[in-house]
Amino acid sequence: MKTVKYILPVILIGILISCGGDGNDDNPDPVIVSPPEAATLIFPENNTECIEGTIISDTESSVTFLWNASENTDSYTVNLRNLDTNTSQNLSASTNELVITLMRGTPYSWSVTSKADDTDETAESNLWKFYNAGPAVENYAPFPADVIYPTMGSSIDAGSITLSWEGSDVDNDIDSYDIYIDENNPPSTLLGNTTSSGIDFEAISGKVYYWKVTTKDASGNSSNSEIFQFKVN
Repeated sequence: MKTVKYILPVILIGILISCGGDGNDDNPDPVIVSPPEAATLIFPENNTECIEGTIISDTESSVTFLWNASENTDSYTVNLRNLDTNTSQNLSASTNELVITLMRGTPYSWSVTSKADDTDETAESNLWKFYNAGPAVENYAPFPADVIYPTMGSSIDAGSITLSWEGSDVDNDIDSYDIYIDENNPPSTLLGNTTSSGIDFEAISGKVYYWKVTTKDASGNSSNSEIFQFKVN
């Protein structure tokens, strides 16, 4: 009987240990959430005239925007910008296409933001530009130029620099660029006219400069970039 008295507690302890498991349930492995990947744009194509779509009126048409579905993505935002008015729209989509009403004969830029429900991270596609076709348009104005250097809002060292930009045109007939720069916004001082995509400028320490590019084509059309700004150390 004495032997039984000692064996029973040992059995009870063994049962308690087996019921408690190995303790790993209190610290489960973390769930790894993969961030969304960037979408690849398909249509409207970059630097082209969009002649597809449904005409709604003399001033509007609807166009189906398409992009490749991206991995780890639950929804998308189409970022659309009217380059004539510099107004933007952010339009939600649950699939990789969206019908959007546009102004006819108007330049636009667009990109797509990929989003996932389980993470705050997003992914951005490339930025494309296109002209939405209009009635009886024989030659389109150039797209507004994009800044290359100095980047918008940047700080640079004083001295001789080269202002640089990128121009594009559906008709591929860009003729030249007028560059305006001064300390006032909007800038009105003509720095020069050039056929290249860069022009030299002497930046003075402590100054804040505003500048823009007017792109001209061989048919006499023109477009103004947005106003860029930089500070000189």
